[in-house]
Amino acid sequence: MLGPIRLISGVLTVGFWTLFSRILGFLRDILIAAWLGTGPVAEAFFVAFTLPNMFRRFFGEGALNMAFVPMFSKKLEAGDDPVGFARQAMAGLTLILIVLSVLATLFMPWMVLAMASGFAGDARLDMAVTLGRIVFVYIVFISLAALVSGVLNASGRFAAAAAAPILLNVILIGVMILADQGLIGSVIGNVDGGSYGTALAFGVVLAGIAQLALVWVAAKRAGFDLKPSRPRWTPEMKRLTIIAAPAMLAGGVVQVNLLIGRQVASYFDGAIVWLSFADRLYQLPLGVVGIAIGIVLLPDLSRRLQAGDTDGGQNALSRAAELSLALAIPASVALAVIPVALVSALFERGAFSATDTQATALACAIYGLGLPAFVMQKVLQPLYFAREDTKRPFYYALASMVINAVVAVALAPVIGFLAAAVGTTLAGWGMLALLWMNRKDMGQAAQFDTRLVDRIWRILVAALIMGGALWAMNQTIIAGGSPGGFLQLGKVLALCVAGAVVYGITGLALKAFTLSEFKSAFRRG
Repeated sequence: MLGPIRLISGVLTVGFWTLFSRILGFLRDILIAAWLGTGPVAEAFFVAFTLPNMFRRFFGEGALNMAFVPMFSKKLEAGDDPVGFARQAMAGLTLILIVLSVLATLFMPWMVLAMASGFAGDARLDMAVTLGRIVFVYIVFISLAALVSGVLNASGRFAAAAAAPILLNVILIGVMILADQGLIGSVIGNVDGGSYGTALAFGVVLAGIAQLALVWVAAKRAGFDLKPSRPRWTPEMKRLTIIAAPAMLAGGVVQVNLLIGRQVASYFDGAIVWLSFADRLYQLPLGVVGIAIGIVLLPDLSRRLQAGDTDGGQNALSRAAELSLALAIPASVALAVIPVALVSALFERGAFSATDTQATALACAIYGLGLPAFVMQKVLQPLYFAREDTKRPFYYALASMVINAVVAVALAPVIGFLAAAVGTTLAGWGMLALLWMNRKDMGQAAQFDTRLVDRIWRILVAALIMGGALWAMNQTIIAGGSPGGFLQLGKVLALCVAGAVVYGITGLALKAFTLSEFKSAFRRG
């Protein structure tokens, strides 16, 4: 089991590799924005790529990390046969994924329309269908990679699984450069950017294979030989299925809500790209903080419950929440205060215009207001999943989806594509409220300790002071610079660093956190 310092160091390990991956992801998106802008090929690719990613949340990070990991962790803690269990799960998952991929290939036009009905009668539909049929096979490799990553995470080995997404961005950047050199042709017709769309689609599949290979080798070196086996319906697989079925929706609620958003956005030209880039910005702190917390906390809580360590469970949960809020709240404030500066510096060049920047920044600010809720979901969900309780999060996810759909559809005629961002943010807060209010029957391990309660207001005050400083510096230093230039990008990076310094000094002065805690985490990590 992980002590609190080891838990934090595990989060830092996952967070570091996730941050590196997201930085490369921004470079990938900068190239897409510059070469494709918000045109039909870009929109078609984003819709096509969303399809396997949505199912990945169900079969990968959703169902398996929330249902498989607790069962695997408890077998590991009890000294049972975790490898045999993992092989059975992998065999069953492989069969399901192959069948799903075949069906998706046949029904791809209907799947695209289910996500973006605004494409009907449009050239984007044919392009999205063609790209979708190429890209969807990615679901096989990335979901199996997620299962193997769960094995590594449950055993306290986080680096390989956290580093695997880097391969996706490296490969996509590489194939786009090849397309720019004219070395890759188009399979979606003679349209502007067609070769880039083709390169991205085949690059995604290649990246899936590479990610699976990386974590497979890492698992084998760690002593988990997950060689292929024949699918068998055993009592363990039946129990895993029962637990995983509701977790499929609970773990993938963010993706389902984004699906609703893309459906609304498909009726506004360019809106799918605007929302996608805004999503990328708020997903950076969500991935570095929230997802990292969830990956490390779930197996640790599962093992503590198996061992009856209630006090340790409460401490682990409180420290995870404390770290999450200390990083998520200032990130939320920054996204709300300086979204134009961030979007302009990152994306405004080539085919991506000032109008695109303004639209993307508005969506980014709205998503940013929901960031603390999204992050805290990642902290509270393991409380349920560690107890193999996936039904209640399933019901909460359904309620969240209803909130999102009603708000997005009702507001679309009033505020346009921004209704999708508002719906996602309100749904996130609704989901958090349900998780929070219904955790009280879980005993002491589900309660936050007095140290966390005392520090929350200090974190909030420090973040608001930082927000004021960011606003002032943005008005005097950043505004009026050349959009998309390296000088402007450097100014925005300096602005972010200055904001972090202001927040750090203020937080230390208010005792929202202490320097010794960070030193201990890095020293023992």
